[in-house]
Amino acid sequence: MEHTFIYDGDCAFCSQSARFLERRVRTAAKVTPWQWADLESLGVTQEEAEAAVIWVEPGLKQAGPDAIAVLLRRAQWYWKPAGWALSLKPVSWLTWPLYRLISRNRHKLPGGTAACSLPQAERDRLAGA
Repeated sequence: MEHTFIYDGDCAFCSQSARFLERRVRTAAKVTPWQWADLESLGVTQEEAEAAVIWVEPGLKQAGPDAIAVLLRRAQWYWKPAGWALSLKPVSWLTWPLYRLISRNRHKLPGGTAACSLPQAERDRLAGA
């Protein structure tokens, strides 16, 4: 299994963020929307993928800001300090509430769309209508 970073490909804000990661934060990880990933082989449920970004590598699965921290630690040398800083307890206590705030409001952020605020089941229902 390779290193994989999973994000919400139906969310424009998330997709723009993933493109930034691919351009600026180079890792050996496959950065892919969860909608295109083989979640079962990665050991990730759809519910987990809908809830947060996820980092998967052999023996490790992290979500949300913890996933971002791992991605940064696996990137070029100059990103590693940011990844380690995000993992420090005082910082990590703040990152989850901040991550949830951004996640809940991603449809209001630059690049976000109304679809970003809907759960996947609702997006599927509207797409079929």
